[in-house]
Amino acid sequence: MNALYIFLGFVGPWQWIIIGLAILLLFGGKKLPELMKGLGSGIKEFKKATQEEEDEVKKDEKSDKK
Repeated sequence: MNALYIFLGFVGPWQWIIIGLAILLLFGGKKLPELMKGLGSGIKEFKKATQEEEDEVKKDEKSDKK
């Protein structure tokens, strides 16, 4: 079993609602979109960096075969 599935299996829908409300109370409604935008751009940047790294590894593998 996947470790993430095991962890998320312990958290039900009511717990997610409580977590969401706690985040909303901590950061407020105005700050939340900014946080989500920052999180999204961070994830996008991480994916871009991993893709560039994979491309570089593939390029090195191709040059080693020649």
